[in-house]
Amino acid sequence: MTIDWANFTPWSSLAGGVLIGLATAMFLLLNGRIAGISGILGGLLRPIKGDVGWRVAFVAGLIFSPIAFSVAAPLPAVQIDADAASLIMAGLLVGIGTRYGSGCTSGHGVCGLSRLSPRSMVATALFMLAGFVTVFITRHLIG
Repeated sequence: MTIDWANFTPWSSLAGGVLIGLATAMFLLLNGRIAGISGILGGLLRPIKGDVGWRVAFVAGLIFSPIAFSVAAPLPAVQIDADAASLIMAGLLVGIGTRYGSGCTSGHGVCGLSRLSPRSMVATALFMLAGFVTVFITRHLIG
């Protein structure tokens, strides 16, 4: 993945961050739930009666939002410089990490940090550390 610094759009990024914060705050205030994606998806794997509809709606919103956005503006180009095996391995490691961490970056990083949760502060710091170590190993020791 390459960041295109020449076309970096800080205002669009700021607007996206504000929208994510607003959406998670509204989700908590209106539903009393944390908008952690891994927890929402995990709840679909072991469904509980009366607890499936909102989870399906949330995931459908994640899937169809880019399509709705593309009606108003072109989607940005995405460039991924990794092979399929690396992406699958990375996905599995992230999945295992979110299970051990009792949540993912959205749950701990966005929702937990904004609530000043000590557990989320530790989890987010460990997510960041794992990312730094992974980049160092893959870029400087292996590649």
